[in-house]
Amino acid sequence: MLSKGSSIEVPVYDFTTHSRKTETQRVEPRKVVIVEGILVLAEVELRKRIDIKLYVDTPADIRFVRRLQRDITDRGRSVDSVIDQYVNTVRPMHEEFVEPSKRHADLIIPEGGENLVAIDAIIARVERLLV
Repeated sequence: MLSKGSSIEVPVYDFTTHSRKTETQRVEPRKVVIVEGILVLAEVELRKRIDIKLYVDTPADIRFVRRLQRDITDRGRSVDSVIDQYVNTVRPMHEEFVEPSKRHADLIIPEGGENLVAIDAIIARVERLLV
């Protein structure tokens, strides 16, 4: 709907209760739409609609530390609960679904926001889309 010029209502997820909230967030159409998520490239129908498919490749230890800090600070979780979820769910699902999806990326970006060469390439591509 965004690509056709229509506004949409995006569900809001509550990470504390692990469920969608009743509220939504309105998103207006733009010339460039950025879709992000860990499973975006795993979905065939989404891949067909994406002009630039990016995969930010972050080392497992960095992902784990970020998750641990975020879940303790922002979500009030215990260290043990974060570790348990990571070992039993997050890591196996990452290996089964997320990691293999990077083969569908047009550009795999190591070092994320620190990779200035990749950022310059993305900016140049987006600028071409805006013309």
